[in-house]
Amino acid sequence: MNPHSRSSLDCDLTRLAPAVGDPVSSLWRRLCRGVKLLRAQADWCRFAGDGWPERIMTEPLTDREHRKQGRSIGRKIFADGPDTLSVYLKRHYQLSRWHGLLATLFPSHAWSPGLQEWQHLCWAKEQGFPVPRPVAAGQFVGPWGKLQGFLAVEELHGMLPLHEAVPLASKRLDAMSFARWKRGLTAELARLAHELHRRKVFHKDLYFCHFYIPESLTRTVPPDWTNRVVMIDLHRLSRHTFTALWWQAKDLAQLWFSSEVPGVTARDRLRFWKLYCQNWPDGKRPGEWLRSLVSWKWKLYRRHNKRKPSAVPFRL
Repeated sequence: MNPHSRSSLDCDLTRLAPAVGDPVSSLWRRLCRGVKLLRAQADWCRFAGDGWPERIMTEPLTDREHRKQGRSIGRKIFADGPDTLSVYLKRHYQLSRWHGLLATLFPSHAWSPGLQEWQHLCWAKEQGFPVPRPVAAGQFVGPWGKLQGFLAVEELHGMLPLHEAVPLASKRLDAMSFARWKRGLTAELARLAHELHRRKVFHKDLYFCHFYIPESLTRTVPPDWTNRVVMIDLHRLSRHTFTALWWQAKDLAQLWFSSEVPGVTARDRLRFWKLYCQNWPDGKRPGEWLRSLVSWKWKLYRRHNKRKPSAVPFRL
């Protein structure tokens, strides 16, 4: 069964439907010799070449490499004659031994962040959300509980994150055009947030730097913003029913806090809130409880940021 056929997001996000070619082996063999679980688009093998599963965790990157605490991310450009495939390669070299043991016991589940994000991207694409194309993912289990994993996501060519795009548009557009530009962008952000939250699904890293738009849109006012804003970094995407209010407030507070960039005003944030609220049917519209919770979380983010400024986000 292809993971693209999934119609719902599992609550614990650990289940990965088996695919043709998945290894079948005894528990003792998996424990002693390990097991691999791989996913790939049709064009991946053409560019990655024969034997790519044995090389992918040590494959040299082309540029923009960033390493931290047993993981790395960077750009890799594969070539096949005149054709190229540019991806951002996320790799985890030292994952939890506990998860490694669980992956040994249940080898058809996604226990690595790369495979989990692959699932989330496939689900989001199926639901109509604009997200990057996942190209390949996999987890390498064992021996003896070792766990590694990776995810390759196609590069968003010619696109900028919002924390860069909004200030740039404010410089390139005249005041009236920029105001119209922001109204369209705000409406699309409110729509995306609502579409996620009405499904009881939450991003958990809903920052400006995780939304991308074409650089060309910073020079003009598009007639329609629908699906022009791409959402990235879906590793933590989860569904919550009983604790939905908490995660809803967290997502909205993150977006509110990260929107504090040149060109965004309090009026823009108020417009976002009104659009987000009016998209809900009567009886389900966010109330004062949610607004108070969002405000409280936003103040916590600001206080934390003053003590320890966050690093510049890595660009896809």
